[in-house]
Amino acid sequence: MLRAFRAQNLPLQPTFVPFSPWTTLDSYNDLLDFLAANDLIENVAPIQLAIRLLIPAGSRLFDLPDIQNLAGPFDEKALAHPWQHPDPSVDKLCEAVQQIVHTGEKLNRTRHQIFARIQEAARRAAGLDQLTKSEALPLLAARATIPYVTEPWYC
Repeated sequence: MLRAFRAQNLPLQPTFVPFSPWTTLDSYNDLLDFLAANDLIENVAPIQLAIRLLIPAGSRLFDLPDIQNLAGPFDEKALAHPWQHPDPSVDKLCEAVQQIVHTGEKLNRTRHQIFARIQEAARRAAGLDQLTKSEALPLLAARATIPYVTEPWYC
């Protein structure tokens, strides 16, 4: 699909829910590696790399035993059932990524700069070697050719 979009000069703006009960440190790093390898870093709003699954009232997710075991009672203030990941290091990474995005947006860092910090945190959390600067891919599309919403919190 990526090739088809590029063949038509259509920019992608992918959205994700990267933090779910099924996310692993390896799968999160795989997502980041895919984005980097396919020159999609500038196409993805940083907040998209920090979104955590929300489980609303009446969710069909409660049909799954995994969710029944992980989700707490409905929180009326949050309008969702809170849940904890079976691997606390994934929750810790989620919090770190949310902080990186919040700080990056506040300091007007570029998507590439924020992504690099997220990737560094994710690789550290998974016990992987850090990437060298020579492994970073060059930006192939001009920033102006990639549409984006100016509100950093949108999903």
